[in-house]
Amino acid sequence: MNLQKIKFENKEGQTLVGRLEFPADRHPHNFALFAHCFTCTKNLSAVKNISKALTSNGFAVLRFDFTGLGESDGDFADTNFSGNVNDLIAAADYLKEDYQAPSLLIGHSLGGAAVIFAAGEIESVKAVATVGAPSNPKHVQHLFKSGLEEIKANGEAVVNLSGRDFKIKKQFVDDLETKSLPDTAKALRKPLLIMHSPQDDTVGIKNAEEIYTAAHHPKSFVSLDGADHLLFDRKDSTYVGEVISGWAKRYLPVKNKIEEGLRTKHQVAASLDAQDGFTTQMKVGNHYIIADEPESFGGNDFGPSPYELISAGLSACTVMTIQMYAKRKDWTVDNVEVHTSYSKTHAEDCQNCEDDNAKIDTFHREIKFSGDLNATQKARLLEIADRCPVHRTLHDETQVITSMVD
Repeated sequence: MNLQKIKFENKEGQTLVGRLEFPADRHPHNFALFAHCFTCTKNLSAVKNISKALTSNGFAVLRFDFTGLGESDGDFADTNFSGNVNDLIAAADYLKEDYQAPSLLIGHSLGGAAVIFAAGEIESVKAVATVGAPSNPKHVQHLFKSGLEEIKANGEAVVNLSGRDFKIKKQFVDDLETKSLPDTAKALRKPLLIMHSPQDDTVGIKNAEEIYTAAHHPKSFVSLDGADHLLFDRKDSTYVGEVISGWAKRYLPVKNKIEEGLRTKHQVAASLDAQDGFTTQMKVGNHYIIADEPESFGGNDFGPSPYELISAGLSACTVMTIQMYAKRKDWTVDNVEVHTSYSKTHAEDCQNCEDDNAKIDTFHREIKFSGDLNATQKARLLEIADRCPVHRTLHDETQVITSMVD
């Protein structure tokens, strides 16, 4: 399992519960810490999708429930924004002690404001990303609506947020009043990525502008055009995770080559949890990719299918072999293009073609040459195509030796 349930204590000694997700080979190049939105939990679909996109790019991600939410201990009514920041610091301390200190902080909505405040207190953090974050924590007060007056008058009130009742105490409101996010962002001096939707009707796009204006370079803004505040569309949340992955690697220590002590004896690792359908995380050599099945087969089509990966190997090996041979012969091949597809078809000499068992695995390969080549040279290159190592492996008798490991 690449997904582990973890527990750690916050500043008050309460137990917080999270999920720590690893990339396919379980050797992440960096650890990321995720802060969920106000009254949300670690299991919000957007949080899970962003985390999976990060693990698919080699990160390990810890997402956890703030005090009083989800599986974590404590009473939400007794919490405040400062407590969320302290919870993040406690999570970072846990990672530092038991795994590796986090280098990337990611926050969604009010969690985005929290990571900006926490980043200055966590020395290991090298980059910060926010998604739909308010430019001031007290922005959430508008969610209380009519309850705000009752909170100020009576010290507390029960307010309905996203269909659930929460008790909000005056100390929560008072704590928000003391926090100035623009000042904190200005003092951050760490790379900051701000992602926000122009159509966000919960936290308006003006908030992103205010955070961006306050922060120092290096800072970046990415518009999530068409997305809602909670990123309910899986394509939006997956996109967010992919963008954060690519952006963060510019500022984080990502080794191009895995240290020999961490390298497994296999070139390819694949990992699939029970709830993920066919969407499979893979580490291929030093590269992270996703394999999947098309939607017509019940998958999400987030990556190539297993047979498409085999076809890709054949196509890549073919063009490499042809170019290598052409260079050795000093022939001019400006470009060689190979298209390969897989299917099961009847053998040309089958005796019982009406029987499905008579079908054989077939790769259809088409090759196009660009360059100053005559007919004889092209014919020879077609012969060479059949000699590429992957082609020969597919034709040779092969064996797969399978063993079980703990």
